[in-house]
Amino acid sequence: MKLHVQILISATLALAACSPPQQPTRPPLEGARIGGAFSLTDQNGRATTERDLAGKYSIVYFGYTFCPDVCPLDVQHIGAAVKMVEKDDPALGARLVPVFVTIDPARDTPAVLKEFVGAFHPRMIGLTGSPAQIAAIAKEYGVYYARGKGNAGGYMMDHSRAAYLMSPAGKPLALLSQEGSPRTIADEIERWAR
Repeated sequence: MKLHVQILISATLALAACSPPQQPTRPPLEGARIGGAFSLTDQNGRATTERDLAGKYSIVYFGYTFCPDVCPLDVQHIGAAVKMVEKDDPALGARLVPVFVTIDPARDTPAVLKEFVGAFHPRMIGLTGSPAQIAAIAKEYGVYYARGKGNAGGYMMDHSRAAYLMSPAGKPLALLSQEGSPRTIADEIERWAR
């Protein structure tokens, strides 16, 4: 009898080892304390709050327009991913809003943001505000940023690199990869935005 139990256990373990890993069925950031209320100004000079995103999925990315490399590439990938989702699933694409939040409000005025976000996606929203407003939203999203060394007009900004997929209720769903291709980002959006 013991031999039969050992064979059964061995066979079960062997089959389990051969099975593909189970994909999570719940969004990885579900229940995380990310996001919250904000009051900022968009690229058209309009007051914008989290309520303006209600009912839509949003991709929230923090960066700055004077960034020499990482931010423009990340935002380009986000814009391209949104275009892929719009093609793959037009209904979902219409409910998806890319959002760029500056961490450099001294230089990123609404006019500067309008030119920047317009280069990546026609529906991308660029947000700026006072230093206190930017500090408040960065805290809500757990984003680090600091002004680097340099002269008055030529400084760089240090910041964390994250793009959050947020639900229509403003709740976090997933952290979108900034290392992958636009297709990787689009696949992740389509996986969790249901």
